[in-house]
Amino acid sequence: MTGQPMNPITLEPGTEFRTRPRAMTRERMRWYVDAQPTIAADDGRVHTQPPTIHDDDEYARSQGLPGIIADGMISTNWIQGLLVDVFGAQFACRSRLQTKYIAPIYEDQIVTACARVATATRNENGASVYTLEVWCEDDTSKKLTVGSAMVELPV
Repeated sequence: MTGQPMNPITLEPGTEFRTRPRAMTRERMRWYVDAQPTIAADDGRVHTQPPTIHDDDEYARSQGLPGIIADGMISTNWIQGLLVDVFGAQFACRSRLQTKYIAPIYEDQIVTACARVATATRNENGASVYTLEVWCEDDTSKKLTVGSAMVELPV
């Protein structure tokens, strides 16, 4: 993706978009875990929290997992990033995004964010309204996160 919004007229039902595949690294997972307490403290320092299934293998195993798993919001953020790439800043203005985490994402798993236009209509103001199926999948096409989005692009 170029980061520039696509011409909405070309978005027909069935049109699909994908990010490049990327690995869910331990470092990516750690950044997200540390972001929450760091933002809350708002004092210019990095803060950590007690062990979680997202950053501590031993703790994750004690909870029945084989190792750490990514926080689901990471895959939601990757889907949101794809939609911003496709629709530009308008995605942040008039849109909805819902996701559900249906399978854990493990360290070093390869993940691709995807979206497919389900419907394309015009509303009473002439704006283009798109509903989309969204998901993240691994390198075997197994869906890990699923959901839907609605985007309204004014004329």
